[in-house]
Amino acid sequence: MLLRNSYIPYGGYWSTPFCKWQGSFANLHPLKFAAQVAQDALTERHISPDIFDSLHLGTTVPSKSSFYGAPWVAAMIGAEGITGPMIGQACATSARVIAGAAFETEIGNDADPAILCITTDRTSNGPHIVYPNPHGPGGKGDAEDWVWDNFNRDPFAGNAMLQTAENVANEASISTEEQHEVALLRYQQYQDALADDAAFHKRYMVSPVEINPSGRKVIGKVESDEGIFATTAAGLEKLKPLMPDGTVTFGGQTFPSDGNAGMIVTTAQRAKELSANPDITVRLQSFAEGRAKKGFMPAANMPASNKALQLANISIADVKAIKTHNPFAVNDIYYVREMGLKKEAINNYGSSLVWGHPQGPTGMRLIMELIEELVLLGGGYGLFTGCAAGDTAAAIVIKVDS
Repeated sequence: MLLRNSYIPYGGYWSTPFCKWQGSFANLHPLKFAAQVAQDALTERHISPDIFDSLHLGTTVPSKSSFYGAPWVAAMIGAEGITGPMIGQACATSARVIAGAAFETEIGNDADPAILCITTDRTSNGPHIVYPNPHGPGGKGDAEDWVWDNFNRDPFAGNAMLQTAENVANEASISTEEQHEVALLRYQQYQDALADDAAFHKRYMVSPVEINPSGRKVIGKVESDEGIFATTAAGLEKLKPLMPDGTVTFGGQTFPSDGNAGMIVTTAQRAKELSANPDITVRLQSFAEGRAKKGFMPAANMPASNKALQLANISIADVKAIKTHNPFAVNDIYYVREMGLKKEAINNYGSSLVWGHPQGPTGMRLIMELIEELVLLGGGYGLFTGCAAGDTAAAIVIKVDS
């Protein structure tokens, strides 16, 4: 989808830190938590919830009363007069939410519409679901652990997500050693975000986050990402592949986590009005999706990226910053080889390989980091891409002028 009049107000976005599953956010209702964070973020930015024409919600793990989706979240932030879609597309959820908001902006049913995008997931304490099955033995139902079972089996390809990384690694001759080299590099890049008292994170991250599961008593605070694994070459060398005759170790893959993010999508004029710095323009250029062959999820970033670049009428050589959702180090190795890049050229300041992925908000946080990196670079084109369940991927091209 080519975008012509879709903008993100500079600073009109926020993300919580991400916490490893069963950590500090494990007992917070994801929709209530996201609504409270959004309400606080809007207040801090002196933005009234009354300005929004709709709310697009992205979430992939069901939670109590999430049937009511976007209308409920809108009401919780004080925007009782609006509604919108609820989207779940695994780790491509954020990109699809942003694209949907951009499409609504482009068609312009309202003069200068402003769309609030909220993405949230709690992989912790995921639902254990029983589906009625009158034909089961004795009427026994079918059961599913929503998070765990879906990580471990694609009903179409018949394999776990880990197997898709092994399939790409085998076909592209990607070794464990090369994966560990990239994992160490990504951890080192993440340290740049923590420099100067986490100056980079403070450009977009909500901190501290109060932990108040009952709504009556604060029982703790989260200052930064929780669950980061200290990574060294010596430590990685001790790890063994998880699958027989495999290559992927725990060090070469990410982990499930919890968190939420928010972003405003609107027209050029409204973006300038809502911007923290009107001299900085953030324009959405294009959105595209791609799909790899069955069982090769990490390879899907290629068709998605190439299509998004083609729609934006630029080449990879025109792009100054790139962010990828990389559940496996294999993703980045394959990507830079195919795109003719150096592994150091992407994922500055960190990536989901390091800080985990709560699925829904993962891509939105990466796009915030992409914007901020481009601002530090003086502007230019940026590319986000991320693979998702079903051997798919999504990509978004943005342009920052400052």
